[in-house]
Amino acid sequence: MQCPFCGQDNDRVVDSRSSEGGRVVRRRRQCLACNRRYTTYERAEETLRLTVIKKDGSRQPYDRQKLITGLEKACYKRRVTNQQIRAIVEATEEEIFRHWEKDVPSSFIGEAVGRHIRDLDKVAYMRFASVYREFADVGELIEEAREVEDLPTVGADQKELFEPE
Repeated sequence: MQCPFCGQDNDRVVDSRSSEGGRVVRRRRQCLACNRRYTTYERAEETLRLTVIKKDGSRQPYDRQKLITGLEKACYKRRVTNQQIRAIVEATEEEIFRHWEKDVPSSFIGEAVGRHIRDLDKVAYMRFASVYREFADVGELIEEAREVEDLPTVGADQKELFEPE
């Protein structure tokens, strides 16, 4: 592994532990050249490639980072941590892989993300929904906001999924 600070390819692993439900290995490394520490993540390469079927019928490979970026934009300046965003992505991916093998409609992904983010932060949900749902006019946006306003807040049993560790 190349050190992100000095570029040398000489390090040692200080600590390893599994994360994200055992699907990822987190390693703390120390560069032997500059002695700085950094973290790397190992994820098994999926042999089965998932394809997302867009609303217009086009297809593109599933991109986890695209989902994270969309959530970060929706949660901008909200009290939602990176750990909570990653928990939403993990929960969404679990739903995807539980229901779909090769091709997944983008609408399924959007609805799954929407359910998780709505439970966490209603304003972030409205931001996400305004892009994902492509409201035709302000009336649809207001109607969605009224529905979200009437929803109960996250219960203690659901909140632990989104709590930072």
